[in-house]
Amino acid sequence: MCGIVGCAGPEPLRHRVPLELMRDAMAYRGPDGAGVWWSDDGRVGLAHRRLAIVGLGPAGAQPMCGAGGTTVITFNGELYNYHELAETLTGLGHRFHTGTDTEVLLASYQEWGEACLERFDGMFAFGLWDAERGGLFLARDRAGEKPLYWSLGAGGLRFASELHPLLLDPGQGRVLDPAAVKHYLAYAYAPIDQSLVEGIRKLPPAHALWYVPGGTAPRTWQWWRLPAHEPEREATDADLESELEHLLRESIRRRLIADVPVGILLSGGLDSSLITALAAGQGATVRTFTIRFPGHGRFDETEHARLIARTFGTEHVEAEADPPSEAAVQDLLSGMDEAVGDSSLLPMHLVSRIARAHVPAVLGGEGGDELFGGYGHHHWLNRTAALRRTIPQSWRAGLRGIAARLPVGFRGRHQLAGLAGDDASAIAHSDLYLDADARRELLTPATLRWLDASPIPEAVRAARVRPLGGISRRARIDDFLGYLPGDILAKVDRASMRTSLEVRAPFLDHHVIELAFGRLPDRLATGPTGGKVLLKALARRLLPAGFAAHRKQGFSIPIDAWLAGGWRNVLAEPLADGGAAYLRGGAVSRLLAPASRIRSNGKR
Repeated sequence: MCGIVGCAGPEPLRHRVPLELMRDAMAYRGPDGAGVWWSDDGRVGLAHRRLAIVGLGPAGAQPMCGAGGTTVITFNGELYNYHELAETLTGLGHRFHTGTDTEVLLASYQEWGEACLERFDGMFAFGLWDAERGGLFLARDRAGEKPLYWSLGAGGLRFASELHPLLLDPGQGRVLDPAAVKHYLAYAYAPIDQSLVEGIRKLPPAHALWYVPGGTAPRTWQWWRLPAHEPEREATDADLESELEHLLRESIRRRLIADVPVGILLSGGLDSSLITALAAGQGATVRTFTIRFPGHGRFDETEHARLIARTFGTEHVEAEADPPSEAAVQDLLSGMDEAVGDSSLLPMHLVSRIARAHVPAVLGGEGGDELFGGYGHHHWLNRTAALRRTIPQSWRAGLRGIAARLPVGFRGRHQLAGLAGDDASAIAHSDLYLDADARRELLTPATLRWLDASPIPEAVRAARVRPLGGISRRARIDDFLGYLPGDILAKVDRASMRTSLEVRAPFLDHHVIELAFGRLPDRLATGPTGGKVLLKALARRLLPAGFAAHRKQGFSIPIDAWLAGGWRNVLAEPLADGGAAYLRGGAVSRLLAPASRIRSNGKR
């Protein structure tokens, strides 16, 4: 896990792009080393901050040149199958000297060109300059675990692991993108191909880009897609459970390979507990880390985490979480780069800081909910799909009107609005923060006029929903393609890398992803009583009898309780100071008002 940055243009750039300054703005992403490379003509520059996980010596430094000196790369991430790739490439005549996956990546490109991506098993974002072809090659992993921002201007193309280094380029504008802001207000994250800054884009997951300085516009393409559902390949429940266990065990084995110790973030929930159980049989000592919330009931999963740690004999570390101070919140938010409105950012940062004191890399449970139907809205959509189709068209406008009259934060407001539309509309409303009515209530007239010309986020999302399979599968696909990279993985990357910690996600192995979307029947994702049916069946066999697999928790904070206390001012004061031009003060106060049995200020 590292920080990368680069530039390429038709004219010499060396004296106009502060490449090293941009690189060192992400020093926390790579505290173990820094490097920079410029082409002889000054038209191309690559820079790198290094977090040493594989190949710890100086031979692993980046940017790294390939054999023959015609390719050079700056690479963020891990290739978990680099040993197998190296063996294949050695048989084809390649020779390796550094013991790193970076060197294997370069040789893979030299051997197979852009098609090398299809052979990679890992998480990655990289920029590779090919001098022979005169082009810059950017690529991002299948699920979007590693971020990659880019912009194109008169001086050429720039890219970086985070948004703010690009703002250090004197030629980069600093104007907010209204469409991205509108999407953020609706879903609390920017679209997966846009940033909150106009002119700076994100390369979507499983996409690549080819740019020739001085040539035509960059070419982008999707190099991997989710598999089509193959019902004819559905096996028995027992066979699918056995196959899933094998795939997860192999995924965890590969993600434990490193030249440094690797721990596990153990929330006490189903996903991280299964990872711990499967990792414990791999031979090495397992270290687990969790956060405690004493006095906050369901948010404190200490006993569940302790049960798993005791059962599998891990070296277990706990830390107690108090409401963060204003200074602590501001420090974390300053490192978030692009805003993500996810309160679990805080516990993720806290547990990352604790883990980093012991290990530089950990396994996390990201992806389990999206793949296997773990969110509450998956179950709700499945239960109400038939009911929605029975509602007469004449009643639907009435349901929309009722939902609009309910106060912002009223529990079930968005679900009621979802009942008024079709399946795609229900999915688009299922995990909404501020709907169109709430946005009108919150924003000043000038802000509304500024946003008015941009697309309606709910309509954009509904149009994106694929008409493939039942509503449960369609919702899981929608979350995998949108919410997972836009919120979950962005949050994990920023919160963990702020502490120089690498997080590896076994559920996001592409073999596991392809099983979940290609062969899993809906009934083994979302059943009559809840989600994650197949994972819970696996848990009943692998986890101790006292483990409550029905809980949906993960690293969550008691935000309603904290807002009811002194923490409310931590948010209210900055909103009042900096948001007056955009937000209606009264609406902000109502959003921060104490929660009740029917109203939550934590999310909806």
